[in-house]
Amino acid sequence: MSEESIRVLIASGFFMLLLLLRFESERFGAAEYDEPGRRGAWTRVSWYVIGLTLLAAIYAVHPQPHDVLLLLVGHRTEALEYGITLAVLGTALVAAFAWFWYGELRLPAGRAYPGAALNAIGTAVFDEAVFRGALLGTLVWIGVPQVTSVLLATVVYVLVTRLAAPGRHRFMMLLALGLGVFGGWATLATGGIGAAIIGHAGTSFALFVCTGHAGQVALPGFEPEEVERRRRPPEGWLDVWRPAVAGRGAAARDLAAPGPSGYGARPIPAGARGGGEVHAAEGLAAWVRSTLRGGDRHTPGRPDPDRQARERRDR
Repeated sequence: MSEESIRVLIASGFFMLLLLLRFESERFGAAEYDEPGRRGAWTRVSWYVIGLTLLAAIYAVHPQPHDVLLLLVGHRTEALEYGITLAVLGTALVAAFAWFWYGELRLPAGRAYPGAALNAIGTAVFDEAVFRGALLGTLVWIGVPQVTSVLLATVVYVLVTRLAAPGRHRFMMLLALGLGVFGGWATLATGGIGAAIIGHAGTSFALFVCTGHAGQVALPGFEPEEVERRRRPPEGWLDVWRPAVAGRGAAARDLAAPGPSGYGARPIPAGARGGGEVHAAEGLAAWVRSTLRGGDRHTPGRPDPDRQARERRDR
């Protein structure tokens, strides 16, 4: 086996590690899973560091990273023109979807934009180098027709990112298919992945700006504000419970604490039915027993046998 063949095999091993890393992006909270509170910042950064390290290893080991793997920008003027065109088209498509789906553009808070921009650029470099660079370039190099190579690389991209999995929004799958097909075409037309990176990064950032999500648009009823709205009491209602001490439960607001049965333990004033001071839970139990016996048969103005028996017992 020649040295060139060994280097190709080693580069193939690094490529498989990249596929596994992309498949596990959800565990790192990176790429389209870069949502607030999902993972810590260092966990997300580690995904990009590992990915860029493996890409650098492929670039260093493979005997022809430019001619075969297309790991270069390409013709700069054409790459810039194609990339901007793809980014504009992707932005228009994402904005139209957001307006149709939400009825508005869900612009996030300003402090989230720098992190979203870095995530969009980092994910675009990772995905385009792996799928539109190494994978697509290798398929063309081994003799697969260009159109078939673009389609195969796109299908692998959608499967690895799991955008077609159950429970995922179908728009994201269609968007990934569009990025794969047009990004692959731009890569072959310009001789590098520069145009695909620009188009991918611009579309991903526009998706965040218009929907508030990095790439996982929630299904109806699962948006954060919808979940929070279901947790709150109905409009006009007052929640009588308030946190007493942070992390230590809650105390009633202007009401007695609950008794063992779950009802309030506020005493019933003397003179009420049954006499004495009993708890609300005991009063409820007495009412249930009376109902099970067929209701209250006592008629006002006549002696109450039950009350007379209780008075004789108390003497």
